[in-house]
Amino acid sequence: MAMSSSLLIFFSLLCFSISSALAANVTYDHRSLIIDGRRRLIISTSIHYPRSVPEMWPRLVAMAKDGGADAIETYVFWNGHEPSPGNYYFEDRFDLVKFVEIVRDAGMYLLLRIGPFVAAEWNFGGVPVWLHYVPGTVFRTDNKNFKFYMEKFLTLIVDMMKQRRFFASQGGPIILSQVENEYGDIETVYGEGGKPYAMWAANMALSKNIGVPWIMCQQYDAPGPVINTCNSFYCDQFTPNSLDKPKMWTENWPGWFKTFGSRNPHRPPEDIAFAVARFFQKGGSLQNYYMYHGGTNFGRTSGGPFITTSYDYDAPIDEYGLARLPKWAHLKELHKSIKLCESTMLFGMSTLLHLGHQQEADVYTDSSGNCVAFLANIDEVNDKLVDFQNRTYHLPAWSVSILPDCKNEAFNTAKIRSQTSIVDMVPENLQATMKSPSKFSGDLQWDIFMEKAGIWEEPDFVKEALVDHINTTKDSTDYLWYTTSLHVDEHEDFLYAGSKARLILESKGHAVHAFINQELQGSASGNGTVSPFKLETPITLKEGKNEIALLSMTVGLQNAGPFFEWVGAGLTSVKISGFRNGTVDLTSAAWSYKVGLEGEHKGVYNIDGSSKVKWISMSEPPRYKPLTWYKTVIDAPKGAEPVGLDMNHMGKGQAWLNGKAIGRYWPRKGPRHGCPASCNYRGKFFPDKCNNGCGEPTQRWYHVPRSWFQPSGNTLVIFEEKGGDPTKIALSRRHVTGVCGLVSENYPSIDLESWDRGVKYEDGTKASIHLKCPESTQISSVRFASFGNPSGICGSYIQGSCHYPHSASVVEKACLNKNECVVSLSEAEFFTTELCDGVTKTLAIEAACD
Repeated sequence: MAMSSSLLIFFSLLCFSISSALAANVTYDHRSLIIDGRRRLIISTSIHYPRSVPEMWPRLVAMAKDGGADAIETYVFWNGHEPSPGNYYFEDRFDLVKFVEIVRDAGMYLLLRIGPFVAAEWNFGGVPVWLHYVPGTVFRTDNKNFKFYMEKFLTLIVDMMKQRRFFASQGGPIILSQVENEYGDIETVYGEGGKPYAMWAANMALSKNIGVPWIMCQQYDAPGPVINTCNSFYCDQFTPNSLDKPKMWTENWPGWFKTFGSRNPHRPPEDIAFAVARFFQKGGSLQNYYMYHGGTNFGRTSGGPFITTSYDYDAPIDEYGLARLPKWAHLKELHKSIKLCESTMLFGMSTLLHLGHQQEADVYTDSSGNCVAFLANIDEVNDKLVDFQNRTYHLPAWSVSILPDCKNEAFNTAKIRSQTSIVDMVPENLQATMKSPSKFSGDLQWDIFMEKAGIWEEPDFVKEALVDHINTTKDSTDYLWYTTSLHVDEHEDFLYAGSKARLILESKGHAVHAFINQELQGSASGNGTVSPFKLETPITLKEGKNEIALLSMTVGLQNAGPFFEWVGAGLTSVKISGFRNGTVDLTSAAWSYKVGLEGEHKGVYNIDGSSKVKWISMSEPPRYKPLTWYKTVIDAPKGAEPVGLDMNHMGKGQAWLNGKAIGRYWPRKGPRHGCPASCNYRGKFFPDKCNNGCGEPTQRWYHVPRSWFQPSGNTLVIFEEKGGDPTKIALSRRHVTGVCGLVSENYPSIDLESWDRGVKYEDGTKASIHLKCPESTQISSVRFASFGNPSGICGSYIQGSCHYPHSASVVEKACLNKNECVVSLSEAEFFTTELCDGVTKTLAIEAACD
């Protein structure tokens, strides 16, 4: 419908006036950011838009807001947006504008870390691979080419944000922007080019006049108005490089990333909360969780090398978009407690009091007489009772209590009151799609295409040398074929005797499958710690000509470190031992090369690429066959729960659904040792402190977003490199099967919402357990209940020497057949009889959800 020019002018003026009304002036002083003249404490949460899908974004942002966050933080992923020079992509998972709009519409702020180098366990650190092959280019130093392309892309993003009025100075959500990333840690390695480049980057960013402050994380010499920030597990002792800059923490790591073949790291919520409380206790003003939702490295976006397709990060929101409980809820209570203290902390004066050898209080008081206290016990072993303002407080080891009024304990970092969810992956066999309304078979129909081991069609080139893998593929694929041939004389002993020839090869990384005469002879790889590797394996040779085909593979490119773009991959030496005349060195033989796979080249994983190769249809697919493409058509799993592709019985490869790249799969098992029986949150955390999953695949399930499914007719394509059993592939639903809770008499009992409404705290109130099953389910049974001194963790609680015998009936009365319930320690039945004098009473519950 046409709009009159006068009406158009009216709406344009209206939109401008609304934008102007919302415009925020963002500055800072030594204490904090100042937004529209008001100092603010900011809780920020990292959610990377390409690591989920647009259909998930609104809920993820809403969960962050519900969790007590003020802001969303994201990097901008240069290589996702500029896959080739001057060709830009801002669609689907890379629709940055849509993501910012969702954040804005949720009423949240945004921290935009443009970089454009991001590290982030993302392929090549987010820098386009093509830039490495622009002659004369050296990344992240005083290099003309790199600075030109970096400024060009940063300017593109800044202008895009300005055009849509996304900066806070224009009424938008962006209150901070970042240039470069963690450069201060390696600046000196770049010699004379380091500091000039860092200063150039800062001044270049400032010249863009975005109207909000710029930050540089881990940049100890950040100039003038650019704020340097901290990235670490703990930042309470961090101080900015100028007295007029606020104390900011851009990366608080609530977990850690995984590499294929490693254990699964876990950071306890008690320790995360301790670190955050200590940061704000010691004058911090902005804290960002990296990650709050880690998400998925879809396709070939993971870096490392060897970073898993899952980027779950043990974050408060898991890879699939579910709240990780108790972590998410415990931090929500922490945020609420901190926000109760915001005004007094930002405008008051602080005093440090020593309450013991390793116990202290930071007390904030303002001119209105308001008082806030953080009581800390940094002893890593011993719980303590401390006296503060004529009251006694119980402080567990390595914990902080927050007193918003200097009297009542609203929160303690080590006392988790929120429930724990028991989450399982419930398998569901792949369901065949109906072929026609009149004919249906429950059996899957599989289409198979076998790759040839070695050169398909014609070689790309021949060279009497082993070439670098990455320089050859330029990361257009994971795969590069190295092929040659070897003549074996009829008199060689290994043709007749029990001995065998041995293949000995060395590689800079990352992995290899060795084929002799089309038969897989052996495989080897590096790992997340050491990329180079050596393969030595017996091989079967025949008399005459032997075809040697070595499939070299990358598993994500280097994403960080000085001069990371020069780190290579691929074979460096190939020898065969066992000959009468000794070892044959093939390193300088005539090698024929082929970039990628035939199926890749012909796009067989795309809906429109299926007809480009000859598929063989069968109801029973071949098992444990290398270099095999599998295709089948399936229905979507029932329900709406998140879905993971179970690849536990496959070898290594890649997967697609309806042409969308799920990512690399590799159920490589981690070491059998190095996982403690229990995780002690006390004391400083490090990535290997609380591992689990020893001896199990680092990643068994691979997230397939629900939005990628159609109700039926979904094409699943698998490329298997070394052999697996496709009949055991399953789609598993991520399902909450149970909930747990544990509280003690000395836990804070104040309802933070009530405190916020000014309800007076009453002595004698007891802590309570609040249990809630997912929507449309209810508590079907009570698996465990004990009031007394139970011990253990969710899933393995045990009764102690003190136990109220009717505990289960009390809980069942309150909870059975309900979606949610509350059981308080002040329940009358718990105190009708004398029970274990002198014992601090605890209530533990585990319930099933159905």
